[in-house]
Amino acid sequence: MTKFKSAIFYVLVIGGFLALMYWIVQTGKPLEVGKVTHAVQRANESDIVGMFKDSITLNVTHPLAILILQIITIVFTARFCGFLFNKIGQPSVIGEVVAGIILGPSILGMWFPGYTEFLFPKTSLPNLQYFSQVGLILFMFVVGMELDLKVLKMKARDAIVISHASIIVPYALGMGLAYFIYSEFASANTNFLSFSLFLGISMSITAFPVLARIIQERGMTKTKLGAVAITCAAADDITAWCILASVIAIVKAGSFWSSLFTIALAIGYVIAMLKLVKPFINKLGEVYSNRESLSLNIVATIFGVLLISSYATEVIGIHALFGAFLAGVIMPPKFSFRKILIEKVEYVALGLLLPLFFAFSGLRTQIGLLNDGHSWGVCMMIISVAVVGKFGGSMFAAKFMGQSWKDSLSIGALMNTRGLMELIVLNIGYDLGVISPTVFAMMVIMALVTTFMTGPALDLINYLFKTKSEGIPQEIKEISKYKILLAIGNPESGRTLLRLANSLTKRMNGNAALTAMHLSPANELYPFNADEYEEECFAPVIEESQNLNRKITTLFKASNDIDSDIADLANKGDYDLLLIGLGQSIFEGSLLGKVLGFTTRIINPEKLLNTMTRREKLFDNSPFDERTKSILSKTQVSVGILVDKKLTSVGHVFIPLFDTKDSCLITYAQRLIHNNEAQIVVLDAVGQIKNNPETKEKIRKIEQNAPNHITLQNEKAIEKTFLQQQDLMIISLESWKKLVETKSLWLSDIPSTLIISDNREALN
Repeated sequence: MTKFKSAIFYVLVIGGFLALMYWIVQTGKPLEVGKVTHAVQRANESDIVGMFKDSITLNVTHPLAILILQIITIVFTARFCGFLFNKIGQPSVIGEVVAGIILGPSILGMWFPGYTEFLFPKTSLPNLQYFSQVGLILFMFVVGMELDLKVLKMKARDAIVISHASIIVPYALGMGLAYFIYSEFASANTNFLSFSLFLGISMSITAFPVLARIIQERGMTKTKLGAVAITCAAADDITAWCILASVIAIVKAGSFWSSLFTIALAIGYVIAMLKLVKPFINKLGEVYSNRESLSLNIVATIFGVLLISSYATEVIGIHALFGAFLAGVIMPPKFSFRKILIEKVEYVALGLLLPLFFAFSGLRTQIGLLNDGHSWGVCMMIISVAVVGKFGGSMFAAKFMGQSWKDSLSIGALMNTRGLMELIVLNIGYDLGVISPTVFAMMVIMALVTTFMTGPALDLINYLFKTKSEGIPQEIKEISKYKILLAIGNPESGRTLLRLANSLTKRMNGNAALTAMHLSPANELYPFNADEYEEECFAPVIEESQNLNRKITTLFKASNDIDSDIADLANKGDYDLLLIGLGQSIFEGSLLGKVLGFTTRIINPEKLLNTMTRREKLFDNSPFDERTKSILSKTQVSVGILVDKKLTSVGHVFIPLFDTKDSCLITYAQRLIHNNEAQIVVLDAVGQIKNNPETKEKIRKIEQNAPNHITLQNEKAIEKTFLQQQDLMIISLESWKKLVETKSLWLSDIPSTLIISDNREALN
């Protein structure tokens, strides 16, 4: 009776209260007299289907439903187009801008006007605009935080000369261009001063975030060129936004002299932010610099500063985005504080709200207005003036400051990148009525072309000067020693990989070289923290190298394709062994997790076999399985995949041999004995050693040189206690498949395992 107690209680409570509710409705019906006529009641009862249709129609066309549908459509289209452009080596921002144009009147509106009218009715556009403006405010806050003012101080002289030349030259050319197109293309009631000033600032802007990502992805962060370009872009960004604020003030005031009051207020605001607000924020950064201490109240305070700053600049008359930008600039310089804030803001701003801005810009971009040769000719002229002014101004200034021709051309190409920042300027001009729809469309095309050309221009410059970087330092490429490359994901895992590599090379008397490499996703690395993040990633490895008294070289790079870059670096560096590690979390809840003892979930051993023969994924629901397989398929060097089960030493090693090709593992046994005095147990599971004279001779030589360090075993039954005494098992990938095929009972008791793949043939 006890087991039915809860069920009886549930039925009585639910049934009883439903009956009570029904009784209340029936009792309340007489109250309708004088309130609802019988005709209305009969109509309601007879037209149930019609009422349902009307209800659905009303729900679908409700402003909230339309807004949600717009967000869904915009975000998915932006992500898809960004992905496509990333695949061809272009910044995702170009794809996102193109996505906005696709959803606008230029494409979707032309071919499917009815759908466009439904998805983007004119009454819904203000909501979309305000949401996009919130996204821009958050984005500009992040841009401000990504600026590293310390770098500006160190390289201020060169940066200011180059960046200011890259602003004034295109600005002057833009104003000159305005003289020729003002009469035909300027909006009504727009004076020449406002039009020329906005055309000038549109020509002179540089997209600092896009430029920084390009430098990171190309591995230029540590180079002199990368440092100069980043510094120039940062100085350009600060200067350009100050100029833009002044231009907005002049446009709103109607003349330069009447704008002086607005500019004076803006200067006072900047001083107040730097002298009053910044010290307060810095104190917060000193106290609350980690995730545990950075509470909701502190984050709310930071957002309060952001919103108040944005509101103040909007009221002053220099636009809310300038306030958001300056709020980001004054954030505490502490790496951990800014990183946490950026992470909290960036995903919402860039992933959800910013695509709305691209779509809204696309709705304004009417490429159809360029409907004749003359209009396209003017568009080409705008692009030419933009490229000549920005590229040429930056290049010649860099050359004057002592840069080489290659670096000067590269700086010009990088500074010519406009991206999202150009769209922000254009939309401000459009909202102020300074830029006409036709000029807006031309300038959007210019922004796309100048951003798109950056990558190809850099490739061409590198090709012409024959100095295209391979991502491998020259000193590493010239090493003729036995070289091991450690591909480190989790910083702590680097310790284990280094211990293993050291055990293989400890006594080689300087004839071995170890390199630790960490590749960081480009979209998770910020310009202001690249150096500190690199130091943080390699700290455990460097500490372990000091404990082991081993010299180690470090390589750090931002990457959009980590597995390909790992394989590429290993191949170009001509390494003898690539070590990659897999953590326990990768296997939890998976088949391999059961095999290795990481989980108690019931498994099907045949599923792992299918995995190893490429019929199923190696690690279910994990991105690492595809990455590991990709690395194996692309590398031309030996690869060791370490399954770490708290490996601390490599004193006792178990090597099972299942195939004649496994004789290569004896080389690892020899290295471990020579360098680490390891005790090796070799399992000759199928008589491979007995029937192979070559392998037998290798074992004999090891026994001669190091007696009592290697033991042969022919018994297939392996005791659990024996496995628990081993520190490491070394096995080939092919033998690993066969080991699983046998469904051996001792699989769950194996120690840390190094799976060796000699080359790409291991996956065939």
